[in-house]
Amino acid sequence: MLPPLTFQPILKRIRWGGRRLGTLLHKQIGEACDYAESWEIADHADGQSLVADGPLAGQSLSSLIRNHGQDLLGRQSLGSQFPLLIKFLDAHDWLSLQVHPDDRLAKQFNPSENGKTEAWVIIDSQPDSQIAAGLRAGVTSEQFCEALRNGTVESCLNLISVKPGDCIMVPAGTVHALGPGIVLAEVQQQSNLTFRLFDWGRVDSSGKPRPVHVEESLACTDFTRGPVAAVEPVQLCDSSHPFEELVRCEHFVIRRHRFLDPIRISTDDRFRVLICLNGSAVVKSKYGNAQMPVATTVLLPACSGVTQVIPTGPVTMLEVLCP
Repeated sequence: MLPPLTFQPILKRIRWGGRRLGTLLHKQIGEACDYAESWEIADHADGQSLVADGPLAGQSLSSLIRNHGQDLLGRQSLGSQFPLLIKFLDAHDWLSLQVHPDDRLAKQFNPSENGKTEAWVIIDSQPDSQIAAGLRAGVTSEQFCEALRNGTVESCLNLISVKPGDCIMVPAGTVHALGPGIVLAEVQQQSNLTFRLFDWGRVDSSGKPRPVHVEESLACTDFTRGPVAAVEPVQLCDSSHPFEELVRCEHFVIRRHRFLDPIRISTDDRFRVLICLNGSAVVKSKYGNAQMPVATTVLLPACSGVTQVIPTGPVTMLEVLCP
């Protein structure tokens, strides 16, 4: 039987990153100014999570699935890979304009990859922070290709302002980019397959443009989707407390809990991912406990049953599960 699990963050340095993974989210970053991503739970060739402490310290997520698959994943134990990738992102500059394939197209481009549907929950932003989320209504593939050729691609983009607490759902096939000043939590399929459409004319440290993948991107783009807006939370309640459901899709469900008193999470033979966005708490299951300070991610194994989350003050927490 498995206790609640925390993992060592996997830090990624990318040119658009900054320092707020350290200053705001308390990750152990170095002196550089381009810390872009903290992979909190990953089971991928580009990043493999290792248990941070306790009797399983140092074990990889993939080995836990091999050796404790039923306890960890429950009714989803038929899979050989953890289905979700959980991250924190610090966008100090614009990310490239990009698009992700769905499951079918991902296998065509890379048989070892999955599609990439993702969702963002904004933790911090500046008053002028924006994201590109989909294309403007009515933009056709022909118009978009012409804009790419003549350098006017921004005229095709649906740009929206964001603020802390907003949630944006980005299905595979959606043209998108994060703008400067945003720190967020990201929930996505276990995939690192990204195609760049446009990189704002930037160059790398050697003075060369970063590669773009226009042909692949266009093949993955859903031109029928149009503009994307922040989601409208759905108010729900269980026997323990009221909460919000932010996202429900075929790949994952995201709920947001705000609480001051202890709450109960019932795993129902499915794993849960708990992400502390504000405050701190202790996660107590029948098989062990885990401390959950701010910006900590806890994997609650399917075997945990009914688990208590005991706050030390006001807490905002995301609960993520597979439907």
